[in-house]
Amino acid sequence: MGNAIERMKALGIGTPDILIPHEGIDLRKWAVVACDQYTSEHDYWERVEKYVGNDPSTLRLIFPEAYLEEKNPQERIHRINAAMAEYISQDLFTTYGESFFLVHRTTGAGPGRWGLVVALDLEQYDYAKDSRTPIRATEGTIISRIPPRKEIRKDAPLELPHILVLISDANRSVIEPLVSAKESLDKVYDTDLMEGGGHIQAFRVSGERWLGQVASAFEELQASLHPANPLLFAMGDGNHSLATAKSCWEDIKAGLGEKERQAHPARYALVELENIFDPGLVFEPIHRVLFNINRQQFLDELAKHCVSYQIESVDSVTEVVSAIGQRGGLQRFGYVDADDLMVFSLTEPGATIPAGTLQSVIDALLDTNNGVQVDYIHGTDVTKNIGSKRGNIGLFLPAIDKSTFFETIIADGALPRKTFSMGEAHEKRFYMEARKIK
Repeated sequence: MGNAIERMKALGIGTPDILIPHEGIDLRKWAVVACDQYTSEHDYWERVEKYVGNDPSTLRLIFPEAYLEEKNPQERIHRINAAMAEYISQDLFTTYGESFFLVHRTTGAGPGRWGLVVALDLEQYDYAKDSRTPIRATEGTIISRIPPRKEIRKDAPLELPHILVLISDANRSVIEPLVSAKESLDKVYDTDLMEGGGHIQAFRVSGERWLGQVASAFEELQASLHPANPLLFAMGDGNHSLATAKSCWEDIKAGLGEKERQAHPARYALVELENIFDPGLVFEPIHRVLFNINRQQFLDELAKHCVSYQIESVDSVTEVVSAIGQRGGLQRFGYVDADDLMVFSLTEPGATIPAGTLQSVIDALLDTNNGVQVDYIHGTDVTKNIGSKRGNIGLFLPAIDKSTFFETIIADGALPRKTFSMGEAHEKRFYMEARKIK
């Protein structure tokens, strides 16, 4: 069988040294939501700034994307790197060597969701749409979003993850046995989160007994995959952050020998794994609104992306959601304009899921240079309100089917951008753990 850490390394899983602030540091002020949230709400980040004050916080170690357009981003990046160096020199952290963290996050009345913090081998990740690597993107990667993120990461001595990666573990063999045994594990932290972020706690998973159990479960999971297309880890949230880590690693490894490449910490990225079958993990659809368009333009383009379509008028958004959630062998989406609320059913569409078919339609309309624009919308009511204005069209997408999610990625490659969201903004991952990458 061999050593559990080496067995997992063969699967693309690293067993990291995880850093957590010493006991006595206020974790409610330490933990901050993912940097790509509240990008249009500067007042959110101003409240966080006021709440944190001068206490240690990941706010000092991240670049909120609400500020990406500020005049001199290098000044903020310099402050981030300086804060990281200061926290390290102050011996702010407790190090949990060669460990995973079992984490539980609650944000409301539901059961919450469980995850496992690990490191993933960037050598086994490729964000190209047609990738067949064990770790891959699930939505289209926008290459232009990587360079500004590289500027932040390339000189940073620490990484802090907001990345969520999915595994398809229908037998619940990896994470769930640890949940059942959590009373036997040491609790690392247990805290409320700021700004309605709910509550989070973590337990340390270390030693041959527990790591060997995880390794065996992953080996069985890998053995069940198609050898020519072995999708083991699918991106949930934070793909551009993982793509940035990959790009930085490619730069670093170019100057290393093979032995150095094997051991360099930047070869790995810290992430949280979640089982797609966890009942606390909710996929929410992201809808579309088109501007400066009429119905006939849309219908003419839609006809190029399916063999035929049928239209049914409905009276409410509730009926739309109900209708598009019923597959019945047909691909369905909802539609609203200034005159009608309807459901479309497509025969032999151009992609496996409605988001794929509609994105092809939208991309073609945008390419015509006739002024058509698109926005991506959370919530059916907002989609209806904006889509029903004269000159606009709202498109309602069904929620992604978790049971066929991995099969869709394997069949179609990465999904169109903005296909799904794992919860609302306040439910996104908060920065808590850190890891040295230099």
